[in-house]
Amino acid sequence: MGRIALVTGGTRGIGHAISVALKDSGYTVVASFAGNEDAAAGFREETGIQTSRFDVGDFSACEAALQEIENDVGPIDVLVNNAGITRDKPLHKMDAKQWDDVIATDLTGVFNLSRLVIDGMRARKFGRIITISSINGQKGQFGQTNYSAAKAGVIGFTKALALETAAKGITVNAIAPGYIATEMVMAVPKDVLDSKIIPGIPVGRLGEASEVARCVTFLADDEAGFITGSTLSVNGGQYLV
Repeated sequence: MGRIALVTGGTRGIGHAISVALKDSGYTVVASFAGNEDAAAGFREETGIQTSRFDVGDFSACEAALQEIENDVGPIDVLVNNAGITRDKPLHKMDAKQWDDVIATDLTGVFNLSRLVIDGMRARKFGRIITISSINGQKGQFGQTNYSAAKAGVIGFTKALALETAAKGITVNAIAPGYIATEMVMAVPKDVLDSKIIPGIPVGRLGEASEVARCVTFLADDEAGFITGSTLSVNGGQYLV
């Protein structure tokens, strides 16, 4: 295939599954990470996928990293905006840093990377920008005004950018996962999962990271050129849009 993909937050959880799925589909993949060097080293050893350390919320850091990646492996054809953090608190207990940190990573990071790849995609008349949103950006969630706002924001960003780039051979889509069996979700006490979370999912189970990754490879494909501005819900029927 010969196409190059960048997956932000691509060494752990859903990002790990996306990076591996894209590699298995024939892409040259670079996975970014923010700071966990041990996890990144283990990921490189396990997968053979190149990694790049930078803060997606820092435009200058993104710019420098993208220049290095493009010099090393070539221009980005597929951008997967997956990097995200949570800093959960009810709004009346949330401080400005908890708000700013989540918006910087989960929303501004999507702008930063998309802005830095869009000119090249327009010039080559091909591109795929896929952003991982969340069910909580669609329906809201107690204690997550910051996260829900960011994840709703990337859905609006996706729709607007899709309109701007449709004539240039670039598609822009979002994926909104529900509860996925990642390390973070599996840290929830089992009795809470069994009594409160899983009963609210009509298919009766948590999702798998590989199921989100398959959605990414579908949207990234050259043959998915008629799908743009869409949000694909991957939530087992928990929230129907």
